Amino acid sequence: MSPWPLDPRLADCRRLFLHDHEVWINIGVHDFEKKGEQRVLINVDLFVPLAQSTPLADELHEVVDYDFIRRSITERVARGHIHLQETLADDVLATMLAHPRVRAARVSTEKPDVYPDCDAVGVEVFGIKEGL
Repeated sequence: MSPWPLDPRLADCRRLFLHDHEVWINIGVHDFEKKGEQRVLINVDLFVPLAQSTPLADELHEVVDYDFIRRSITERVARGHIHLQETLADDVLATMLAHPRVRAARVSTEKPDVYPDCDAVGVEVFGIKEGL
């Protein structure tokens, strides 16, 4: 469940999201996982204060661009093999929180093809900038 709008520090925020972004990456700890890419779905929710994301001139520079999210994921995936989904989620979360307009972020990763008897296995992390 998303912490928004349960956390009062996010009450003045807009939620931007990228859901089910599909990437093929080399991820896993088992030998068979290190020999090829797996499909991973990545979900990102960003919480941006309305004061920093309400366009006055209907211009892209006035908001957080969705391309920032996608580009950040692409750059992380391009760095090579990742053993754990936790590492991937933590790295993406850190990048999202480094954006000056982002107050909080939620990132989840899912491997939908691991087990035949479930939709996916995955992990989710949430972070909020301190002092807000």
